[in-house]
Amino acid sequence: MKLFVGIDLGTSAAKLLLVDENGDIVNEVTREYPLSFPKPGWSEQNPSDWWEACKSGLRELIPETERKSVAGIGCGGQMHGLVALDENDEVIRPAILWNDGRTGEEVEYLNNVVGREKLSALTANIAFAGFTAPKILWMKKNEPENFARIKKIMLPKDYINYKLTGVHSCDYSDASGMLLLDVAHKCWSDEMLSLCGVSEEQMPKLYESYEVVGRLLPDVAGEIGLSPDVAVVAGAGDNAAAAVGTGTVGEGMCNLSLGTSGTLFISSDHFGVDTNNALHAFAHADGGYHLMGCMLSAASCNKWFCEEVLHTEDYPAEQAPITEEKLGRNHVFFLPYLMGERSPINDVNARGCFVGMTMDTRREDLVQAVLEGVAFAIRDSLEVARSLGLSIPRSKICGGGAKSPLWRRIFANVLGIPLDMVKTEQGPGYGGAILAMVGCGVYPDVRTACDALVALSDVTEPEEEIAKRYEAQYRKFQKIYPAMKALFPEIQ
Repeated sequence: MKLFVGIDLGTSAAKLLLVDENGDIVNEVTREYPLSFPKPGWSEQNPSDWWEACKSGLRELIPETERKSVAGIGCGGQMHGLVALDENDEVIRPAILWNDGRTGEEVEYLNNVVGREKLSALTANIAFAGFTAPKILWMKKNEPENFARIKKIMLPKDYINYKLTGVHSCDYSDASGMLLLDVAHKCWSDEMLSLCGVSEEQMPKLYESYEVVGRLLPDVAGEIGLSPDVAVVAGAGDNAAAAVGTGTVGEGMCNLSLGTSGTLFISSDHFGVDTNNALHAFAHADGGYHLMGCMLSAASCNKWFCEEVLHTEDYPAEQAPITEEKLGRNHVFFLPYLMGERSPINDVNARGCFVGMTMDTRREDLVQAVLEGVAFAIRDSLEVARSLGLSIPRSKICGGGAKSPLWRRIFANVLGIPLDMVKTEQGPGYGGAILAMVGCGVYPDVRTACDALVALSDVTEPEEEIAKRYEAQYRKFQKIYPAMKALFPEIQ
């Protein structure tokens, strides 16, 4: 039986899966790497750390007796990160990540000087601080010597694919988040490239996510113990890969991902744009398109509060006192904007804050407020989708945060829809493996593969009384950010 490797190149770790052609996970390995914050609001990583993590992870992942059975590798990776290579394909500077907020001036220039309408016409999106184009402009202005050395511009998972194959590639889903792709026509936008001072020769070749971009380089194959005949597919941005891993493909499907960031992902067979550009309009890994709302800090809010403030990693213990009668009755609210925010407010200056604390506020009230604040912020994106006339009767849910039964219950009642858990929760890694199966011909297309491999394990239904209470709470939450907005730039 053939085996396939799925790589989830995340912000804190690379998670590698070994999957057989029936979709069963044979083995899994996680390799962590550091994340650097050189200045407030900045976020960087060294691509060499990703590569070393993937190499050592692959060696451990695949038993020696199974190495000849590995047919393909697919990677889902953190999006938007700027990986700049010189003429020798060496990394010029640490990668500027998706959650980096240094590009406020560049975003202002793109949206208000170049203009939102023009950006949307060229790329189907407006500028957000995390996107790659503003990072290129920042580098051009602030690091001109480094900028002049750029021979190739890549995204994080594409750097891994390059190290595996020697091919500079990018898939349409990940390229959609660069603000350099004409999403509607699936090609690089000459005008956007020119505006950023780069050429098409500096960009990787574009592929569908399931297309094979190359085979393992002989020296790499020898180093990790695999055949040089192993195929590597283009892969996908982490959210598109997670959507594949949960079967969120085709028309009208929805997936909620609760990872470091939080996303609401709505798939479609057809290209479409939110006229206010509060949601991203991207290509999907199944060959179609999707709309996506992305908040920068989701499960990371809970991690921050528990580990950095409460000094505990026992998340279940912190959630245990949050009993049913407390749901929808919390007097404390939390704005989850620890790294600024993207969808739908697009405000790099936004910050996290607790509102409503009194002398009787308890530890569990704050924990509950964090969980609810993330859910309310995702609801903001859902409201945008609904305003476009989209019907979203239910959603899949995945990611580390989705493992909490309490958080799933809060989300189901805040959003007012059933949430389906899939049996295989690994999201981007599992989606990467599915894409590799399609690329290697095990399945004819992504939808057929998902129909065969993705199964549900559980459903969390909204509860009428609790959902009603949360509806009232959400209406209060909606008023907090507008009241705070003018203050945020002053307290930077």
